[in-house]
Amino acid sequence: MKKTGLLLFLALGIALAASAQQTPTVADAADPTPDGTLDTRASFPVGRVQTPTYADLYCAGFISKKLMPNANYVAGGLQTPSTTQFVNGDIIYLTGKGYELGQQYTILRELRNPNKNEVFPGQDKILKQVGQPYAELARIKVIDTRNKMAIGEIEFGCSPVVPGDIAVPFQEKAQIPFRLPMRFDRFAPPNGKVSGRIVMARDFDSEIGTGAKVYMNFGAKQGVKVGDYIRATRPYDADLHDPVDSLSFAASISEDTQKKPASIDQGMLGKTSGPNIHVRDLPRRAVGEIVVVGTTDTTSTGMLVFALEDVHVGDLVELDAQQN
Repeated sequence: MKKTGLLLFLALGIALAASAQQTPTVADAADPTPDGTLDTRASFPVGRVQTPTYADLYCAGFISKKLMPNANYVAGGLQTPSTTQFVNGDIIYLTGKGYELGQQYTILRELRNPNKNEVFPGQDKILKQVGQPYAELARIKVIDTRNKMAIGEIEFGCSPVVPGDIAVPFQEKAQIPFRLPMRFDRFAPPNGKVSGRIVMARDFDSEIGTGAKVYMNFGAKQGVKVGDYIRATRPYDADLHDPVDSLSFAASISEDTQKKPASIDQGMLGKTSGPNIHVRDLPRRAVGEIVVVGTTDTTSTGMLVFALEDVHVGDLVELDAQQN
């Protein structure tokens, strides 16, 4: 018995060692250290990437320049008028034509932002250019077509459905494969690939973290596809022009013991006897990594899968050179 146990223990040890040799490491998947840098955890932290779930893919929402058809919409539900919000498992009634028994639909909501304040200067203008934002609320199945209105059951819910939300044919989405931890180049200069900015976030959030959904102003026409990884970056002059973050630049940065204290972006009247530091010359910093979960011709929806700090709507984004 002891002999058998020892043999099993040795076999298990050999199997685990073989498995460890076959499992790729961060270093195996990483690009060589760029010239002009040292490989340190400060400038190349390890990014453990979150894999999007079914809910992440089908509840992400999108922005589309092409308006979605709105002839088919939710008119009510089994408990109307006592209930006005419908969730997973509820029965709803559908106005419109073309419904077929067993057919699946996605329930969408055409969005408007009740908050009129821009998150970054020029946001409203950019949003008008890129299209109409939509929320993805639920997936339903048509279970009865004998009446003037079709009857559907909510099979999967993201957010409560209300009367007036529109129904469009359901489409399967590509799954995002698992990605190994990566070496995240925190101070990488622009790589010349497709670039743009985060123009909006889901639920009209302005500061977001890992798992949040964002909408960017480039899409399939620019060669971006589902599964691509996007780097979110922020130059320091973005903070300089932010009404809140800029207050820190206005505070004193000197010490009483400095003979020639420095100043930040000051003109002749405000300049000190020391060096004048130009914020635009500070290195831009990478703040997070985004994976594309959906595209239209001119926009893309992404999920923030790794973040070193809070990511802001308005941050710059570019196609990551390190895709594997």
